[in-house]
Amino acid sequence: MRGFRWQLLALVIAAGLFGVSAFIRFTPPAPVPPPTTTTTTTPVTAAENAPPTTLTLTATATTTTTAPVAATPVPETVSATTVAAAPPAGGDGIVTYREALVGRMSRLNPLLADLNPVDRDISALIFEGLTRINEYGEPAPALAQSWVVSGDGLEYVFTLRQDVLWQDGTPFSATDVVFTMSLLSSRDFPGAPEVGAFWRTVETQPLAPNLVRFRLTQPLGSFLSNLTTGILPEHAWRGTTAAALAGHPLNLEPIGTGPYQLEALRSSDGVTIDRVDLRAAPVYRQRPEGQSGYALERLTFRLYPSFSDALAALQRGEVEGYAARSMGERIPLLNVTDTTLYTGIAPAVGMLLFKWDEGDERRFFREQRVRVALMTALNRVTPVETRLLNQAIVADSPLLYQSWAYTPGLPYPATDAIVAAELLKRASIRQPAAAVPEGQPTPAPDPAAPLYSFSILVPDDPALTGIAGEFATQWSLRDPATGNPLLVVTVEAVPFEVYRTRIEDGNFMAAIVELPLGPDPDVYAYWNSGQYPDGRNYGGVADDTISELLERARRETSGNNRVLLYRQFQRLFIERAVAIPLYYPLFTYAVSSRLSGLQPGFMGSPVDRFRTLRDWMLE
Repeated sequence: MRGFRWQLLALVIAAGLFGVSAFIRFTPPAPVPPPTTTTTTTPVTAAENAPPTTLTLTATATTTTTAPVAATPVPETVSATTVAAAPPAGGDGIVTYREALVGRMSRLNPLLADLNPVDRDISALIFEGLTRINEYGEPAPALAQSWVVSGDGLEYVFTLRQDVLWQDGTPFSATDVVFTMSLLSSRDFPGAPEVGAFWRTVETQPLAPNLVRFRLTQPLGSFLSNLTTGILPEHAWRGTTAAALAGHPLNLEPIGTGPYQLEALRSSDGVTIDRVDLRAAPVYRQRPEGQSGYALERLTFRLYPSFSDALAALQRGEVEGYAARSMGERIPLLNVTDTTLYTGIAPAVGMLLFKWDEGDERRFFREQRVRVALMTALNRVTPVETRLLNQAIVADSPLLYQSWAYTPGLPYPATDAIVAAELLKRASIRQPAAAVPEGQPTPAPDPAAPLYSFSILVPDDPALTGIAGEFATQWSLRDPATGNPLLVVTVEAVPFEVYRTRIEDGNFMAAIVELPLGPDPDVYAYWNSGQYPDGRNYGGVADDTISELLERARRETSGNNRVLLYRQFQRLFIERAVAIPLYYPLFTYAVSSRLSGLQPGFMGSPVDRFRTLRDWMLE
């Protein structure tokens, strides 16, 4: 036995270890209390203009790759399970910024976001385009690393970033770009008709996993600005057609590449989504631009049915911010305590349009001397500054102020009613006489009758009605020699829906209209003669030189050449009094005094208020 003593010792030790492990294995663990995180089950309302939807929303890890999601019919009744409400800032060290939005959320889909301001604002933080608009209003790289343009301006080849992941961990590639453009160019695309019509003229082709080529049918200087539209993940939307886009479940479970990702959709009444929670996206934090800043770890958007409700929430401190959507909302925001107001120029311009084509042979406003006379008689500064105090500033160009193509110091004539009257008399234009019944003699013209009479169409808004009234008074000119009236001008204020229909139908003689502008200075749609009557040239402007300049400017791919062309366009626009610029509405962003780091710059879209979100901090 002495020869086996070490083997016997090893056997005893092994048996002891086996007994200990068996005891541990079969001893039940101590009970663990359930997690305290709660869930709320919330019915999700159907997306607007789409079949009723019913989805299950769950919080998932952002570093795992999801399986492809096929397009499936959407059930009629469903509920969404959301994670628990995020605690307020300071409760658990997680900093949350809360903002009020007015309206309802329909779809968090960048291809459809322009149909709804609420969708647009939230989607802009989840998705990215190939390009973005920088603080100077110029296109800059986003998902695209760089690009080259062919000499004829018809081909753009983009090199894509290779360090970008979707929020489910899947790498971003050219496949995603081609898939997104295929939806936009489909004849079944359910978004804005003009967007689909444009992308059907563009061919998209993958050249490599990180190379994409676009081929245009004609050069377009604003093409890079069109590529700010968010890209969708092909692997998640695979199999989805454009016709099924509006009702797809992923509209409420978005997967993007942006700095924030969806955490939860919530409802306080079990019917309508009234809160959208976003949280910092881990995959974005891995990118160079996400490795510093972004102190706001959560963003919460609270949805309210009206501006008064949103204003009350801001006053009570339920939210830290609200961005005014119109000039009229700016004034109440001035009186909210403990807030800081950031003001910029909204991407729009208020214009006084003339109806060049009135349907008769005289065409009063087509005559340049008439339009110049009206501009010469008009003091537009005082009425705008008085009636739109703290709501707008006086406009002096048809292009957006602060745009890289904007030209200051345009040649406006000095206000002079006598000079204006003489210009009108030299125009030798009289209002067409009323029809005379057959067999009746034609009456002789009355020398004391006015040369012309017309009305100014405005929406039923006190400020705009007041401005139009002052213009009508200034334009009620008389002949300096005889004292006879030359013009009789009245104001026609109508409900907004009626006003909008009449503007779109061209049913007016003169009108005050606020035209939306974008980051690119291309205003071809408003002033080119080919855009009447089926486009947005509401006044039927028909100036060949203006049309040619706009055509050349939009085809030019060189920024320097475009500046020169737009400078000529703006000068001629004022010299020929094509229309009269009136005001630039102010964009107002009211935020808590505890928020710092916000630096407003060029506003090509309301979502540009988030441009410096990386630097925001909330005390």
